Amino acid sequence: MSNGSTDPGRLGELLVREKLITPLQLQKAAEEQRSGGGRLGYQLTKMGFIEENELTAFLSKQYGIPSINLYEFDIEPDIIKLIPKEVAQKHQVIPVNRSGNTLIIAMADPSNIFAIDDIKFLTGYNIEVVVASEAAIVESIEKYYTSNVSFDDVMMDFDDEEIDVAEEEEDIDIMDLEKTAGEAPVIKLVNLILVDAIKKSASDIHIEPYEKSMRVRYRIDGMLYEVMKPPLKLKNAITSRIKIMSSLDIAERRLPQDGRIKLKLGRGKEMDFRVSVCPVIWGEKVVLRLLDKGALQLDMTKLGFDTKALADFKEAIYKPYGMVLITGPTGSGKTTTLYSALTELNKTTENISTAEDPVEYNLAGINQVQMHDEIGLNFSSALRSFLRQDPDIIMVGEIRDFETAEIAVKAALTGHLVLSTLHTNDAAGSITRLLNMGVEPFLVASSVNLIQAQRLVRRVCPDCKEVTEVAPQTLVDLGVPEDDVDDFTVYRGVGCRTCNNTGYKGRIGLYEVLPIKDEIREYVLNGASTLEIKREAVRMGMRTLRDCALDKLRDGVTTLDEVMRVTMMD
Repeated sequence: MSNGSTDPGRLGELLVREKLITPLQLQKAAEEQRSGGGRLGYQLTKMGFIEENELTAFLSKQYGIPSINLYEFDIEPDIIKLIPKEVAQKHQVIPVNRSGNTLIIAMADPSNIFAIDDIKFLTGYNIEVVVASEAAIVESIEKYYTSNVSFDDVMMDFDDEEIDVAEEEEDIDIMDLEKTAGEAPVIKLVNLILVDAIKKSASDIHIEPYEKSMRVRYRIDGMLYEVMKPPLKLKNAITSRIKIMSSLDIAERRLPQDGRIKLKLGRGKEMDFRVSVCPVIWGEKVVLRLLDKGALQLDMTKLGFDTKALADFKEAIYKPYGMVLITGPTGSGKTTTLYSALTELNKTTENISTAEDPVEYNLAGINQVQMHDEIGLNFSSALRSFLRQDPDIIMVGEIRDFETAEIAVKAALTGHLVLSTLHTNDAAGSITRLLNMGVEPFLVASSVNLIQAQRLVRRVCPDCKEVTEVAPQTLVDLGVPEDDVDDFTVYRGVGCRTCNNTGYKGRIGLYEVLPIKDEIREYVLNGASTLEIKREAVRMGMRTLRDCALDKLRDGVTTLDEVMRVTMMD
């Protein structure tokens, strides 16, 4: 017991001997533990090989100590204070009760004598151990050690005199605004909004004033949900607090402003918020985009590509020159795909430059340039500058006009790899879009390597998904061949604590990948329509967005509603 805990191999052997898991399951969990870290027991429950309560009951029997279900237990704040959060996280323990000079703690690994000695020394209590599942302990630490300030608690700290702000917009004194924004309850409320958004894995926060009300909404997995309605009196104080945090001018309330907030969350974790303040008819609307570098998925194999699509995409980005275009609406994951490609290509032998508006994440080893239209630094001027900087790979945030398109095409034809995005509905439509911008057909045909359309579809929550009956004709209407209907088991999310009762948890990409082969080039040169190009691409084996969505439906990854919401019939 070198680290004071159960030898993982020993625990695994005991579970196999009791026939609670198979040797193959043990091997898979051990591999996952080696690559992802964590404890063996946690990996076994996470991979669904053994239920939490089964593992807890086994450990309880093995060590002859009682087990506890933390989900049904309410721990007093005075008890929680006896063990600091850092110690609880380090040893994966939680104090549950106190009896005279004895402190009862819940542990996932009751054989960890070092943890028990550490806590005994720290608290001065005799320690009695009970067993609980690791997931329950992690959740309890999150629940009890996080600042449990609720919206209602914050509002109790206000009295009407503190927050009475003049109704006439122009008469507000800036000194008053600074004072109101600095008062503790406002600070608490804004912090609560930011921290709650991080906890709920939101991608954006919308703070919106209306004539008689104000609301805060979070965008979670691509959908907006209302989370609170602060009193209208607070609108100026909340906006001013966010402006102060993001170093914006609180006196300027007639023009849009952009800023950034960097929040330190402890344990070396940071979260960036990109702040946009825009004047609306009843005040100022604030939108914050959460940029969590730790959650940025740069491993292409985990983005949702099918095998052939990923092979085609990698082949295109590894060509020494040419253009690779990613297309899709705002919020379809284009930036993530581009960053993934750049990470894949980022080697000391390559000079990579990017023109972005805005720069969302900082990538080491890549020269990123933030656009500033107001001083003439736009995509086309940045591209011209890059071509004088001996580039190998260039990424342009978006091709919006003929000038940018023309320079990008010329760069692709003169020995550079160019990555960029467009706003079109599908891959074939991007060719027509470039032609409509004024780029000659022969230039498009010879410069573009590959076009990829993409969307993000919500994953059904794994903890509460259940099979739902769907009429075969419904699947046929969606585009499923009649012979394949029997292969489909359709799921829906019922809603649980894991997914905030939405039925969905996380998102996965759908990819329509169109490599520009010689046959497609012929169609482009002959002035074919988007529909003709798409038909030829499908004949050559391209999977459309709807095809990819149906694959995810068949695999039980998403739901029927999501397929219909995100993709259109081909």
